Amino acid sequence: MCDACVIESVKSKMISRRYLFKGAAVGAVASALPSAVRPVLADKNSTYHDLTHTLDESFPTFSGDQQFFREQVVNFKEHGYNLYNLKINEHIGTHMDAPIHFSEDGRTVDEIAVDDLIVPICVIDISARAEADPNAEVTPDDLNKWISDNGDIPENACIAMYSGWENHIGTDMFRNADESGAMHFPGFHVEAASMLLENTSAKGLAVDTLSLDYGQSADFATHYAWLPEDRWGLENVANLDKLPANGATIVVGAPKFTKGTGGQCRLFAIA
Repeated sequence: MCDACVIESVKSKMISRRYLFKGAAVGAVASALPSAVRPVLADKNSTYHDLTHTLDESFPTFSGDQQFFREQVVNFKEHGYNLYNLKINEHIGTHMDAPIHFSEDGRTVDEIAVDDLIVPICVIDISARAEADPNAEVTPDDLNKWISDNGDIPENACIAMYSGWENHIGTDMFRNADESGAMHFPGFHVEAASMLLENTSAKGLAVDTLSLDYGQSADFATHYAWLPEDRWGLENVANLDKLPANGATIVVGAPKFTKGTGGQCRLFAIA
């Protein structure tokens, strides 16, 4: 056999082995994913959405006080690299409420299993109602209408409220506090949370506002009903209007530090 033939034969075998191993690796990754995610990831026409707001010093907070600070302690000009020290409240920006946030012995953010963080997301659009009434809430009627339009709520889902409230970020309207200090923005009614707890295996609630409860809530009824049942919540979620009502998957990039009651997340959706 000529030298050229030998070289081509070796190259052919190497390429075949390379694709064999690549195929095996892809198969292994797919088999490791939760079953609810596989069809979405396998679809070449899938689109990816960032549901995370960019956090900076001016991002609005529930209390109204600044809760994100950064100090540059190393800079490229002097040291050859850049580094910041950060001081951050757990519950600012796009973030998670872990079960421990409103319970005595619930799971902390680092204890939430990955299987609970990659789940179907169902989007309930109350934006038209919220535009007319800042105190609008997701109610059992909204859930029933969603089910009527889309079918049963999937197993282990995240139920998200889209109110259009993110359009007010950067203005006083996002907190919408009156003279008494009470805020006015949409959230989940406790009866909707109770309905989900009683009739579904939903893992999470998500809102595009500062709180799972509507703004003027004085008792945080939804937080107290939902989180102690080993569920989690997401607040200040972005771009929910980019998702379909049904059929998308959310990937919750929750932080993993010990004893955390929550923390900033990078949220992705695959639709």
